Amino acid sequence: MPGGDQEPGSYYVGVDVGTGSVRAALVDQRGIILAFADQPINRWEPQFNHHEQSSEDIWAACCVVTKQVVQGIDVNQIRGLGFDATCSLVVLDKQFRPLPVNHEGQSHRNIIMWLDHRAVSQVHRINETKHHVLQCVGGVMSVEMQAPKLLWLKENLRETCWDKAGHFFDLPDFLSWKATGVTARSLCSLVCKWTYSAEKGWDDSFWKMVGLEDFVADNYSKIGNQVLPPGASLGNGLTPEAAKDLGLPAGIAVAASLIDAHAGGLGVIGADVRGYGLACEGQPVTSRLAVICGTSSCHMGISKDPIFVPGVWGPYFSAMVPGFWLNEGGQSVTGKLIDHMVQGHAAFPELQAKATARCQSVYAYLNSHLDLIKKARPVGFLTVDLHVWPDFHGNRSPLADLTLKGMVTGLKLSQDLDDLAILYLATVQAIAFGTRLIVEAMEAAGHSLSTLFLCGGLSKNHLFVQMHADITGMPVVLSQEVESVLVGAAILGACASGDFASVQEAMARMSKVGKVVFPRLEDKRYYDKKYQVFLKLVEHQKEYAAIMKGE
Repeated sequence: MPGGDQEPGSYYVGVDVGTGSVRAALVDQRGIILAFADQPINRWEPQFNHHEQSSEDIWAACCVVTKQVVQGIDVNQIRGLGFDATCSLVVLDKQFRPLPVNHEGQSHRNIIMWLDHRAVSQVHRINETKHHVLQCVGGVMSVEMQAPKLLWLKENLRETCWDKAGHFFDLPDFLSWKATGVTARSLCSLVCKWTYSAEKGWDDSFWKMVGLEDFVADNYSKIGNQVLPPGASLGNGLTPEAAKDLGLPAGIAVAASLIDAHAGGLGVIGADVRGYGLACEGQPVTSRLAVICGTSSCHMGISKDPIFVPGVWGPYFSAMVPGFWLNEGGQSVTGKLIDHMVQGHAAFPELQAKATARCQSVYAYLNSHLDLIKKARPVGFLTVDLHVWPDFHGNRSPLADLTLKGMVTGLKLSQDLDDLAILYLATVQAIAFGTRLIVEAMEAAGHSLSTLFLCGGLSKNHLFVQMHADITGMPVVLSQEVESVLVGAAILGACASGDFASVQEAMARMSKVGKVVFPRLEDKRYYDKKYQVFLKLVEHQKEYAAIMKGE
C-alpha cells in the first residue's frame, strides 16, 4: 500500500538498544506511542576503558520488551519492525556463536561497546596513515569507531577471537540478522563507523595500509559485502524462530537498521513546525540540527551537497535521511558526566534523601533547588565564577582529541547542597557550550543552522533544554513523543512495510512538535562571556600539557 494509504490500525514496533537498557514501543501510523517497555542489560568493565556486553543477553532483552508492548492487541495489525542500537562491535564465529572480546576467554561477553577506549594505540597508528578515507571522519578517526577495535582484536586476541571469527557486526546489524537471517548490513552503520563509501564501497588500500588486509582477501564477507539503505525491507521478513522469540507474526517486514542516534534524528528532524513562529518554518530541512542526548550526545546536520567539517564526522551520503549528506558531531559523555559530577559530590547522600522524600528524581529536585537559591537573578547567573570543561572522556567533536581531560575552576571549601546544585548547573552549561562549539564549526564549514531539535533522555530535563537554547541562541524544538529514538526505529519498520512511499514521507507523517523553548536573549551577553572562559579553559589545558612535556 504505497503512498500512505494504509488502513487505520496499522502498527509498527520500534526496538532501541541503548547503553544500559533495551526499550521497545508500539507506534501507530501517526507516530504516537501506544505502548512502551524497557529492560536493563548487563555491562562488564573488566579493566579501565574496557566495556563489554553480551549479544545473547541483549537479544533476550529484546524478546522481553517486544512481547510486553504487543500484549492485548491483534498482532496481525503489526506491519513492520525496526531496530536501532549503539554502534558497538559484535563478534561471532563462523557458526554465528559468540566469541570472547576479552583476555578472560568469556565468550558470552562478545561485544566491545561503543564507549570502549581500549584501542588508543591502534587508532593513533591508523590516524598516522593520513589515508584519504579519514577525510570523511573529520580528518581524524575516533577510538570509538570499528577499525581500531578490529585491529586491537587481531593484535591482542589472535587465537581466541580473531582467527575463529566469521562475522563482525555493528550491533544494529546483528539485531536485523537475528530477526531475519539476512547478513546484509545497513548503509548507516558501515558508512558512519566502518569507512564504507555509499558511492565507492570499501577501499582496499585502507584495510591493507592499517594491517587488516584479511578483510580484502575474503571480499569483506566478515564485515559486510551486501549493503542496504536504512528502512529497506530485509529478506522474507521476520523468521518463524525470531517471530516466536519476539511474540510477533512471522513474515512481517523487518527494516535495515540505524545507529541509535540516527534513529533519534530520523524521529525528530522532519516534524511539521508550522504555526510555532520558528525561522526554520520557511527554510529547508537542512537548517535543522537534531541533538540526541543520552549517555552521550550526537549532533546530526544534513545537507544537499557534501560539507567537510574538521573534527566532525561525515559527510556520509544517505546515512540517516536518504538523498542527503549527514554530518555528525558528538560529545562522548554527557548524561554520564552529569551523573558522575552529581553522584561524586559529598552532598549527594543528602540530595538523594531529600529527593526520595519528595518522590522526585535527583535532577528534578536539583532544578527546583536552583530556582530556590537564584533569588532575583536568572538561574544561569549562579555560575558566574564556576566554570567546567566537560571532556572527562576526551573530545569527540570538533577538536577530535581523546587526550583532553575535564576541568573545573572556581571551587570552594564548602560542600553543601547549594554547591552541588551550582556544580550541576555549571556541568549542564558546559555541555551546552560544547554544542555551541560544534554548531560554530559546522556553520564555519558551510552549514546554515537556525533551530535545534532535541530528543533523548536529557531532553526531558527542562534546565538542560533551556541552557541549550540560551547558550546557542537558538530555539529548541521538543517532540510530542519524548521517545523520539523509538519513533525513528518505528519509522524504519513503517518504510519496510511499504505503507509509506519514502523515509521522508514517513518522517513527515510520524514526527510531531510537542513544545518549543526559546532562548532568553536578554542573557546573551552573560553567556557570551562564559563562552570566552570556556574556550580559554581548553587553551590553558593544552598550554599546561606543553609545559609538562617540555624539557
